[in-house]
Amino acid sequence: MGQRVGQLFMVAANATGASQATMNVLSWDHVGNVYLAGRSYAGISATAAVVHRMTGTVSAATTDNEYMLVATDQEGGYVQVLNGPGFSRIPTALSQGTLFASTLAADARNWGNQLRWAGVKVDLAPVLDTVTQAFAPYNAPIGYFQREYGYTPQAVSAKGNAFLAGIRAGYVMPTAKHFPGLGRVTGNTDVTGNVHDTQTTINDPDLLPFRTAIAGGVRYIMVSSAYYDRIDARPGKIAPFSTIVMRTMLRSQLGFTGVIVSDDLCNAAQLSPWSWGVRANNFFNAGGTMLLCANPNAIPYMYGAVLALARANPAFAAEINAAALKVLTVKAGG
Repeated sequence: MGQRVGQLFMVAANATGASQATMNVLSWDHVGNVYLAGRSYAGISATAAVVHRMTGTVSAATTDNEYMLVATDQEGGYVQVLNGPGFSRIPTALSQGTLFASTLAADARNWGNQLRWAGVKVDLAPVLDTVTQAFAPYNAPIGYFQREYGYTPQAVSAKGNAFLAGIRAGYVMPTAKHFPGLGRVTGNTDVTGNVHDTQTTINDPDLLPFRTAIAGGVRYIMVSSAYYDRIDARPGKIAPFSTIVMRTMLRSQLGFTGVIVSDDLCNAAQLSPWSWGVRANNFFNAGGTMLLCANPNAIPYMYGAVLALARANPAFAAEINAAALKVLTVKAGG
């Protein structure tokens, strides 16, 4: 059970070199997934060496020799973790959205190949949130940084999914985010608490880009950490704790069969009301598949809480087993 629980976590590693805390949880807590964070300007070869040091921890004792999934945020513009020799300078999503879809897909295929050469298997992109042009300057997580592919769900769907298709063609798995959308909030959940979306509904037109991505076969979708008052009004039910968002909307209504990834559940201000262990158990109880954590020091507490509950509660253990199987199946190309 310990190794299965470890497969459900994705921990941050500095893009210029993993900390000892990250290296420890890869071994001690069987964590099977990492993402490169921060900024590196060292180029492809140096990044590959950083990745190789971490993948070298894989063994029968850590993950039963299951390969380590390595991800990063390579959106472009203000959100591009990997830079330097061999990596293209990627424009903002708003600039990408001005390209022909075929051109953007070809460019993204090249960007995907660069990640693959560095040992990265998952890109935590594209952003498929829709923000209107008038509201964009007031939208801290998306519009302020020009992370949107356009100002209508149709434009975002067309160009965001061209990027998605290109990354896949470069043999890297894309991640559609941030379901069900952050285009209508003012606060950024990373640095602001109590962020609410008071407009988005369960069948909202702005879900179109995500519907298109699912129809196109995307295997990773990241849920936002906002509250969605018109979707799940129950107290405390931020999206990663909401069965309505993950089970009803993503699984049942949209037919998504891949990995549901959280946004950062460790350092984000939005999560401050809950302890680390409660955050993890709430996420998996609600239907989440892979918990992303920016703070490796939080992993032992989260891992321990999940493992303890799984050993005590057969129903929760069944959820953990199903999530682990989902992760391993998608890792294997399923």
